[in-house]
Amino acid sequence: MAVQASTHICLDERGVAWIDQTNVKVVEVVLDKLAHGSSAEEMHFQYPHLSLAQIYAALAYYHDHQTEIDAHIKRGALQYENLRSKATPTRFQKAAKKAGQNSLKGEPGSLHGRSCPSGDIRRLKAARS
Repeated sequence: MAVQASTHICLDERGVAWIDQTNVKVVEVVLDKLAHGSSAEEMHFQYPHLSLAQIYAALAYYHDHQTEIDAHIKRGALQYENLRSKATPTRFQKAAKKAGQNSLKGEPGSLHGRSCPSGDIRRLKAARS
């Protein structure tokens, strides 16, 4: 009886690892694992179109190629920060700053976690138009 092993991972022409027969990159599963500490079963709940075997294969591929995948993730994060630092503020960010709001992260003077006085709302609406 012949046994056929399935790796569930394929590389595209650029060397990017994909979960076979899906549109999910291995790095996407890895980022979910790193960011949230999700188990394979939790990831299966989030990605019901992936089998547990495919998720475990992606994690195994990561462990076999951890140095290069971690470097890829770091390059992506640096590129994001570089682009973010060069981006111009959105109209909402400009309006919030003009209205005296510091951020949306719940710090004093922010919009998060408190109601805006009606004057602030009018100023934000006026700045948007």
